[in-house]
Amino acid sequence: QVQLVESGGGLVQAGGSLRLSCVVSGRTFSSYAMGWFRQAPGKERESVARISRSGANTYYSDSVNGRFTISRDNPKNTVYLQMNSLKPEDTAVYYCAADRGALGRVDPRAYDYWGQGTQVTVSS
Repeated sequence: QVQLVESGGGLVQAGGSLRLSCVVSGRTFSSYAMGWFRQAPGKERESVARISRSGANTYYSDSVNGRFTISRDNPKNTVYLQMNSLKPEDTAVYYCAADRGALGRVDPRAYDYWGQGTQVTVSS
């Protein structure tokens, strides 16, 4: 089985930065595209950023484009989300997920495995 464990969340002031990490167990990390999603109270889970299996292709939602960067280190079985210029509206539980597809899909229903989530709170 594949297990995902996120870390790096916390409380930060608006304009600050956080770096989320997601370590994936198992020996097939490079066969999954990866995605970061978030879910705020009362809202649906939304795609934030996705990265292809090799890391050559990345995709971002309009709301985070230019502020967040997704990356992966395949030998370390880890995917990262660098979040800069954080805003109060970025407050949510952030999840990483693994997709058997090559590029990473925007629909959360396409993902096969999920982490437990990490809370990010941005104060104004």
